[in-house]
Amino acid sequence: MMDKPLPRRATAVSTDRVGGADRARNPWWDNARFLSAALIVILHTGGSLLAREEVLHSFHIATWAFRVPAFVMLAGVFSSAGPLGPRSLRTLLQSIVLPALAFSLLYSLEKYWMGNEFTVHVVQLPWTLWFLMSLFFWRLLLPLVVQLRHPLLVTTGVALAVGYVEEFGLAFSASRTLVYLPLFYLGWRIGQGFLSTWFTSRWSLFVAAAGILASCAVGWLWHRDIKGNWLSMRHPYSVADPLSLEWAWVIRLLVLASAAALVLCLLRLMPRRRLPLITTLGAGGFTIYLLHPLVILPVRELGWISRVNTPIEIVGLVLCAILLTMVLGSPPVRHLVRPLTRPSTGWLFAPAPPGPQQPERVPAHAPPVPEPVHTP
Repeated sequence: MMDKPLPRRATAVSTDRVGGADRARNPWWDNARFLSAALIVILHTGGSLLAREEVLHSFHIATWAFRVPAFVMLAGVFSSAGPLGPRSLRTLLQSIVLPALAFSLLYSLEKYWMGNEFTVHVVQLPWTLWFLMSLFFWRLLLPLVVQLRHPLLVTTGVALAVGYVEEFGLAFSASRTLVYLPLFYLGWRIGQGFLSTWFTSRWSLFVAAAGILASCAVGWLWHRDIKGNWLSMRHPYSVADPLSLEWAWVIRLLVLASAAALVLCLLRLMPRRRLPLITTLGAGGFTIYLLHPLVILPVRELGWISRVNTPIEIVGLVLCAILLTMVLGSPPVRHLVRPLTRPSTGWLFAPAPPGPQQPERVPAHAPPVPEPVHTP
């Protein structure tokens, strides 16, 4: 039976408490979050083994688009392009800036506990926290981007051109912010009902399945031919690329287009109904993303992961990564770490002046209730 079409401008509704009221979450997005989060945890768990284990490296290439690119597009789905009023800026601080600072400090303390020098990260946040810095800038840029005459064309042009500017690199996550901006904007458009026919037509099911199979085939057959710097999006183009430096942008364009297409395939095949356990855990995708490096880091530094070398041990490692994903996404863990992932800001801001407050103006095309963060 054909899936029921999703109403326009209500496609992305998936919230927790907003404005004191509980609104039903859309299980479609939570199911996608769980899958993306699990893939991220699996690859970060086995990261040191990718160079020597063919199966893991093949899996890494085949699922690349379903990890960070999927997180970027899901973040766009729940973002608002409305004016950045006081309420929006406070939300950015509470849901992005303060968690980034808190987990950066925890990462530094953990490294110090393991015998490394204590480092304060400001310009370049450690490990996975680059996503929060980019998310902050994406949300600041979105109200401007949507006013462009051809937003997708302009943001894609910027993403391709930035590879020729060496100053755009790891600092302030500048390169990734600009390169992934087209995917973030595309996610926002999906949240507005864009491509609704793709998500509801019967024919798109077969195309989406073919796209996933093609990604698996590429990962299996040519995973060693695909360079890591093509996918990292954090470095300028290199003269070592197969194409000459003048044509290096073609590779990035193909990578971005493939990532967008594959995420659309993933979302088309993702069940929209509530799945036992998966949907509940997927609601904690943001918590999973923030917490898992703190668990994986000491295990990796102790050398336990590098000792894995048999097929049974690799399978066991993958199962441990999935179990870790489930634990970190569970409601008790999310509730326990909520002061870090969604800290209170009452101590920071002055109370609102008495009297009637004018509601913040939100344009008609903005999602009805944007999710606090994300997704990653």
